[in-house]
Amino acid sequence: MEYGFAFFPGQGAQAPGMGKDLYENSKAARLVFEEASDGAGIDVAKLCFESDKETLSRTENSQIAIFTHSMAALAALRENGVAFKAAAGFSLGEYTSLAAAGVVTLADGVKIVSKRGKLMQHAADTIDGGMAAILGLEDAKIEEACAAVKNGIVRPVNYNCPGQLVIAGEKAALAEAIENCKAAGARRALPLAVSGAFHTPLMAEAAAELRAFVSDFTFSAPTMDIYSNLDGQVYDCSNLPEHLEQHMISPVRWTRLVQNGMAAGLTSACEVGPGKTLTGFAGKISKELTCKPVQDMAGVAAAAEV
Repeated sequence: MEYGFAFFPGQGAQAPGMGKDLYENSKAARLVFEEASDGAGIDVAKLCFESDKETLSRTENSQIAIFTHSMAALAALRENGVAFKAAAGFSLGEYTSLAAAGVVTLADGVKIVSKRGKLMQHAADTIDGGMAAILGLEDAKIEEACAAVKNGIVRPVNYNCPGQLVIAGEKAALAEAIENCKAAGARRALPLAVSGAFHTPLMAEAAAELRAFVSDFTFSAPTMDIYSNLDGQVYDCSNLPEHLEQHMISPVRWTRLVQNGMAAGLTSACEVGPGKTLTGFAGKISKELTCKPVQDMAGVAAAAEV
């Protein structure tokens, strides 16, 4: 069975017990957990299966947990004859896409994601920032609401689907932008349970450190198309360190990415890894796009059915 897109989730999809069913019932998935543990220098299976919600929510833990769960789910899918024409990941998930398409090895992907999680955790600990989802307001009006804030940094960062855009920034600037959005007619503004202003210029120092770190790795040509968060286009892997630096401080243009993939004929997908967030976005972006969540063996079985 071949699908158009393999969608890989980002931070926030983590949950206690994540990936345990795959680990216990798929040899390929179990090998992913074992290799991830070797590369990260921690027991990733124990982190995923036994940690409480608070522990898993720390950026340094959630990123390696989600990456590993997603790669384990992909391994189980491939073990059962499922293939994909293209890959795309939401924020952190873009790194999973790179590993899924063979640009980085699983071992190197683990090392890079571990480093990214630690850098972003440090930034979150040192900068008083936050994020909020704005619902029921046009993107342009949200952009205007952020631009109207003069004191502090706040930006639109996650273009999730029509009617839902996440903004991020320094706490005071974020609060002002939220009030601006409400005044402009937003239906709801929901603060997210994260401490960092991710995908904003506030991540610049961490992004520069990540670029320096990934410059020491060897990258291969992708075995399938990867769609980029930066512009929604097929990835250019010629200067990956610079791309990943920009990725950390730039918006995730998910809606545009999905629409571009559909225009290229990618009208079916699996959300590979924890949660069903991207499946929900898919339905709001286009009724013509089918997406199956695959986070356990039941999901693998459903995806493998012809």
